Amino acid sequence: MVQTATLPLMLKQLRLASVARHWQGMLATAERNGWDSAQYLSALCEQELTERDSRRIARYTQDSHLPTAKSLASFDFTQVPGLSRARIEALAGSSDWTRQARNVLLFGASGVGKTHLAAAIGHGLVEQSIRVRYFVTTALVQDLQLARQHLRLEDALHKLDKFPALILDDFGYVKKTDQETQVLFELIAHRYETGSLIITSNQPFAEWDRIFPDQMMTVAAVDRLVHHATLIEVSSDSYRRKEALGQVVVRTPTAITPTTTTIPASVTTTAPVSRDHSGDAHPDTPSG
Repeated sequence: MVQTATLPLMLKQLRLASVARHWQGMLATAERNGWDSAQYLSALCEQELTERDSRRIARYTQDSHLPTAKSLASFDFTQVPGLSRARIEALAGSSDWTRQARNVLLFGASGVGKTHLAAAIGHGLVEQSIRVRYFVTTALVQDLQLARQHLRLEDALHKLDKFPALILDDFGYVKKTDQETQVLFELIAHRYETGSLIITSNQPFAEWDRIFPDQMMTVAAVDRLVHHATLIEVSSDSYRRKEALGQVVVRTPTAITPTTTTIPASVTTTAPVSRDHSGDAHPDTPSG
């Protein structure tokens, strides 16, 4: 005869914590509803998987260091005319582009909501069990520079590989020094076609020579970022300034007809840029 006395111990050894907690209560439900053994087992497995997903998402959220309370639900799209809500929701709601190591580049003046949008996309990916890590770019560059001084830069870059998507916020504030920009370029080169970058910048590509020490490095960095990328311009008066003045009204946005995201005229590279049917930008002759 099968004994159930050791069942809790076996479930613990199998690391089926949810089954261990719910098998007795679920058994009563099964008997009450006339479930057969397969239905009972299926319900227990579903409960186990649901709780594992919840724990994983909670762990990924904590590891992401994403700003809290910056979700799509809390972003007022009516304050940013011309921004395609459908495009942002598609990026947050599908993780396919991260599996293709594509990038998302958000351009716009300070205070228009770029960080909020990047974080909202990150939270959406985490909900799909995609690991994301948020960084203020200057802080990450300093960490990588320190790793390089200790001859551990390669290890630091590989450690970031566990995150399919990295968010580099305030990219344009990196100081133009050989040491800092070199490690930033090495990060971009390391992630090229292997991992996604979500970048926010208040400077268009035409001004990135303020970040990198020479034109050749600037062009190489831009080529790698744009080769597989969605470029989005966030054009509006400062969202933070409006909020401070009490001009931002929190409400459920009305339906917005999706519009094609355009590349601003000020975003230029030395490589000509073409557009595919999805509205993504690609240089015609990307560098290797």
